[in-house]
Amino acid sequence: MPTAPRPITLFTQQWADMPLEDLCAKAAGWGYDGLEIAACPRHLDIGRAAGDPDYLPELKATLDRYGLRVFTVGAHLVGQAVCDLVDERHRGILPDRIWGDGGPEGVRRRAAQEIQATARAAAVLGADTVVGFTGSSIWHALAMFPPISEQFVADGFDDFACRWHPILDVFDEVGVRFALEVHPTEIAYDYWTTHRALDAIGNRTAFGINFDPSHLIWQGIDPSAFLYDFRERLYHVDFKDTKLHADGRNGVLGSHLPWADPRRGWDFVTVGRGDIDFEACVRVLNSIGYQGPVSVEWEDAGYDRLLAAPEALAEVRRLTAITPSGRFDADFGDG
Repeated sequence: MPTAPRPITLFTQQWADMPLEDLCAKAAGWGYDGLEIAACPRHLDIGRAAGDPDYLPELKATLDRYGLRVFTVGAHLVGQAVCDLVDERHRGILPDRIWGDGGPEGVRRRAAQEIQATARAAAVLGADTVVGFTGSSIWHALAMFPPISEQFVADGFDDFACRWHPILDVFDEVGVRFALEVHPTEIAYDYWTTHRALDAIGNRTAFGINFDPSHLIWQGIDPSAFLYDFRERLYHVDFKDTKLHADGRNGVLGSHLPWADPRRGWDFVTVGRGDIDFEACVRVLNSIGYQGPVSVEWEDAGYDRLLAAPEALAEVRRLTAITPSGRFDADFGDG
């Protein structure tokens, strides 16, 4: 059983418009223990980290001033391009140096190199995990129509493994792990594709799972059951909530409707305001002995982030408090 509170961190990707020092001041004032720092220009510029030896020490000094640690680096956006069928959508989420001329294979190659550089930067910052996406060359075929063959699917998992093995070699070299956030549009998006992705990569220890229940519940997957079954590969935990809106008209695929539109079948909400049983998840974390960070992620288009961040922190602190000090029946035999 855990004997100390797990650190609670704030994922900074949804705050990418805010300078790091301003965000550090807010996060520290709210009471966060650290950051899941996003690899984005204002927070952790990987290109600058690779070329300026003073950059990462200066960044770390900023964090130290506010008593914040970096436990994890978030590299979702660039990671998405490693395996994807790259198109114009990716231009909006990638740095110019990764996009280049937009040629898909060149984008994928440069994205892979950037993830390798992210592992090196994480090691310097003292973070042992990079959380992110992998992309997928077969996600577009989810509906299985036009019909696809088993070989088509197998080739997609082979493509993932071929592109990620060299990346993970660098992770092994610097002593950092990659945690895939199981998520639609990734090579692993549900229970069975997670099994298949782990098998495809040879179950190597450099590759594990970031648990984010918000992407599971709307697919009909029990988050706490998923968490328990993949406990051996659990490298990081994000808490984000989801509210279901099943009224006979709203579908789980989202209907190409924007976030916070009431016609959606589900929507992301602030922790504690949705349908996820976070207490069940925390009880599983207790039972498996997870003592790593729990990162609060804000993706609630209907609620201001300046209200959501401290509220979510208080809720996660409350949940963390259910950690037991010992077994209730430990003293039944005394006397």
